[in-house]
Amino acid sequence: VQLQASGGGLVQAGGSLRLSCAVSGRTFSRYYMGWFRQAPGKEREFVAAISRSGFTTYYADSVKGRFTISRDNAKNTEYLQMNSLKSEDTAVYYCAAGGDTYVSDYTIRASYTNWGQGTQVTVSS
Repeated sequence: VQLQASGGGLVQAGGSLRLSCAVSGRTFSRYYMGWFRQAPGKEREFVAAISRSGFTTYYADSVKGRFTISRDNAKNTEYLQMNSLKSEDTAVYYCAAGGDTYVSDYTIRASYTNWGQGTQVTVSS
Protein backbone atom coordinates (compact mmCIF):
# COMPACT_ATOMS: atom_id res chain seq x y z
CA VAL A 1 0.00 0.00 0.00
CA GLN A 2 1.23 3.50 -0.83
CA LEU A 3 0.47 6.62 1.17
CA GLN A 4 0.71 10.18 -0.11
CA ALA A 5 0.38 13.02 2.40
CA SER A 6 -0.44 16.57 1.35
CA GLY A 7 -1.85 19.83 2.66
CA GLY A 8 1.02 21.15 4.74
CA GLY A 9 2.18 24.72 4.59
CA LEU A 10 2.92 27.91 6.48
CA VAL A 11 0.19 29.33 8.70
CA GLN A 12 -0.01 31.90 11.46
CA ALA A 13 -0.68 30.88 15.02
CA GLY A 14 -4.40 30.44 15.56
CA GLY A 15 -4.94 29.43 11.97
CA SER A 16 -6.06 26.16 10.43
CA LEU A 17 -4.83 23.57 7.97
CA ARG A 18 -6.26 20.31 6.69
CA LEU A 19 -3.90 17.47 5.86
CA SER A 20 -4.88 14.65 3.53
CA CYS A 21 -3.44 11.20 3.05
CA ALA A 22 -4.37 9.36 -0.12
CA VAL A 23 -3.95 5.59 0.02
CA SER A 24 -3.55 3.31 -2.97
CA GLY A 25 -2.65 -0.28 -3.64
CA ARG A 26 -4.91 -2.19 -1.26
CA THR A 27 -8.40 -1.96 0.16
CA PHE A 28 -8.34 1.17 2.28
CA SER A 29 -11.01 -0.02 4.70
CA ARG A 30 -8.72 -2.87 5.80
CA TYR A 31 -6.41 -0.40 7.51
CA TYR A 32 -6.59 1.63 10.64
CA MET A 33 -4.89 4.95 10.09
CA GLY A 34 -2.82 7.40 12.06
CA TRP A 35 -0.94 10.67 12.00
CA PHE A 36 2.44 11.21 13.62
CA ARG A 37 4.71 14.24 13.61
CA GLN A 38 8.39 14.94 14.05
CA ALA A 39 9.84 18.30 15.01
CA PRO A 40 13.54 19.08 14.47
CA GLY A 41 15.70 17.31 17.02
CA LYS A 42 12.77 15.38 18.48
CA GLU A 43 11.39 11.88 18.26
CA ARG A 44 8.45 11.14 16.00
CA GLU A 45 5.34 11.35 18.15
CA PHE A 46 1.76 10.21 17.93
CA VAL A 47 -0.89 12.77 16.97
CA ALA A 48 -4.13 10.96 16.15
CA ALA A 49 -5.53 7.63 14.97
CA ILE A 50 -8.78 6.30 13.59
CA SER A 51 -10.22 2.80 13.43
CA ARG A 52 -11.07 0.98 10.22
CA SER A 53 -14.72 1.97 10.42
CA GLY A 54 -13.99 5.52 11.49
CA PHE A 55 -16.17 5.14 14.58
CA THR A 56 -13.28 5.26 17.06
CA THR A 57 -10.64 7.97 17.26
CA TYR A 58 -7.65 8.63 19.48
CA TYR A 59 -5.73 11.83 20.13
CA ALA A 60 -2.58 12.96 21.84
CA ASP A 61 -3.36 15.20 24.80
CA SER A 62 -1.48 18.04 23.14
CA VAL A 63 -3.93 18.20 20.22
CA LYS A 64 -7.18 17.07 21.81
CA GLY A 65 -9.93 19.58 21.14
CA ARG A 66 -8.00 21.28 18.33
CA PHE A 67 -7.37 18.49 15.80
CA THR A 68 -9.89 16.14 14.21
CA ILE A 69 -9.03 12.96 12.37
CA SER A 70 -11.44 11.49 9.85
CA ARG A 71 -11.54 9.15 6.90
CA ASP A 72 -13.53 8.66 3.74
CA ASN A 73 -13.41 4.99 2.79
CA ALA A 74 -15.07 5.73 -0.55
CA LYS A 75 -12.20 8.09 -1.45
CA ASN A 76 -9.39 6.04 0.12
CA THR A 77 -8.33 9.11 2.05
CA GLU A 78 -7.79 10.11 5.65
CA TYR A 79 -7.73 13.67 6.91
CA LEU A 80 -6.39 15.69 9.78
CA GLN A 81 -8.19 18.97 10.41
CA MET A 82 -5.95 21.19 12.51
CA ASN A 83 -7.43 24.26 14.17
CA SER A 84 -6.06 26.79 16.64
CA LEU A 85 -2.55 25.96 15.54
CA LYS A 86 0.34 26.79 17.83
CA SER A 87 4.03 27.26 17.13
CA GLU A 88 4.70 23.98 18.92
CA ASP A 89 2.67 22.18 16.25
CA THR A 90 5.45 22.92 13.75
CA ALA A 91 6.74 19.59 12.46
CA VAL A 92 6.76 17.20 9.56
CA TYR A 93 3.50 15.28 9.66
CA TYR A 94 3.39 11.64 8.56
CA CYS A 95 0.38 9.51 7.81
CA ALA A 96 0.54 5.82 8.60
CA ALA A 97 -1.49 2.69 7.96
CA GLY A 98 -1.70 -0.51 9.94
CA GLY A 99 -3.32 -3.83 9.16
CA ASP A 100 -2.99 -5.87 12.35
CA THR A 101 -6.03 -7.98 13.16
CA TYR A 102 -5.81 -6.92 16.79
CA VAL A 103 -4.33 -3.57 17.79
CA SER A 104 -3.26 -3.19 21.39
CA ASP A 105 -2.09 0.39 21.10
CA TYR A 106 -2.91 2.80 18.29
CA THR A 107 -0.50 5.40 19.63
CA ILE A 108 2.80 3.63 19.01
CA ARG A 109 4.80 3.57 15.78
CA ALA A 110 5.19 -0.21 15.92
CA SER A 111 1.46 -0.66 15.26
CA TYR A 112 1.86 0.78 11.75
CA THR A 113 3.47 -0.92 8.78
CA ASN A 114 3.18 1.67 6.02
CA TRP A 115 4.16 5.34 6.08
CA GLY A 116 3.74 8.33 3.83
CA GLN A 117 6.56 10.68 2.90
CA GLY A 118 5.59 13.49 5.28
CA THR A 119 4.31 17.01 4.78
CA GLN A 120 5.77 20.09 6.48
CA VAL A 121 3.58 22.19 8.74
CA THR A 122 5.06 25.47 9.95
CA VAL A 123 3.19 27.68 12.39
CA SER A 124 4.52 31.20 12.80
CA SER A 125 3.94 33.03 16.06
